Amino acid sequence: MIESKIDINTKVKLNNGVIMPILGLGTWQMRSGRETEEAVLWALKAGYRLIDTAQFYGNEENVGKALHKSGIPREEVFITTKLWNSDHGYNAAIAACEESLKRLGLSYIDLYLIHWPVRDLRDETWKAMETLLQEGKCRTIGVSNYMTWHLEEFSNTSSTVPVVDQVEFSPYLYQEDLLKFCRSHEIQLEAYSPLTRGLKLGDPKLVSIGTKYSKSPAQILIRWALQRGTVAIPKSSKKERIYENADVFDFTISSEDMRALDSFNENLRICWDPSTVQ
Repeated sequence: MIESKIDINTKVKLNNGVIMPILGLGTWQMRSGRETEEAVLWALKAGYRLIDTAQFYGNEENVGKALHKSGIPREEVFITTKLWNSDHGYNAAIAACEESLKRLGLSYIDLYLIHWPVRDLRDETWKAMETLLQEGKCRTIGVSNYMTWHLEEFSNTSSTVPVVDQVEFSPYLYQEDLLKFCRSHEIQLEAYSPLTRGLKLGDPKLVSIGTKYSKSPAQILIRWALQRGTVAIPKSSKKERIYENADVFDFTISSEDMRALDSFNENLRICWDPSTVQ
């Protein structure tokens, strides 16, 4: 669980004992090349120590270059990447991880996630993830976009429980049942698209709460995600936004306002809907 008094250096202990920062930079839809490298460097200078990428994003190489340019010791930065759908299956997953390592220029990945719950090869792919963990290619393994029923399969098929389930999560998509399930099974929920990709930043109800705390709507959404016990990975490639998104540790949203934010839920999905995958 995430402690009540938090700052940008706060970390959460995962179910295998590895610690993970509670705030990171998401890089989905960042162009490969200069845009990604600059964003990662700005984030690291702002104090972020979690960078999230994926095979599918096409920017792993630039994330790795930025990490090396930063001069920050490797062990101080938590790197997440993900296995894409076309590489499910035991041998394909092993090979895909090795290719991600090459692109990143790293000897290990801190967190390797199955990006989506592909229906027919989940068990075989998870066995590959366990092998990668045992071989030291990954410090932790987890999943992304898994619904409760996808997670329930692990109790029947594996002794290794995912450390993380990374899902779309915001007050407008408040997956409370999934959050409770993850807590009860010691799986850390990680929130991507916590800012709804900007779609709801002009919502008058959200703006009003931001005004009350002298914070931007984006800062309110990030702080809500953190106070709900998730790890948050807001995405921005703009320097001022990256710094703004990290400035969420000098205030606490009241219980009343947290409940008000919870009530914004409208099951709004910005990304694909994993509930359609059985």
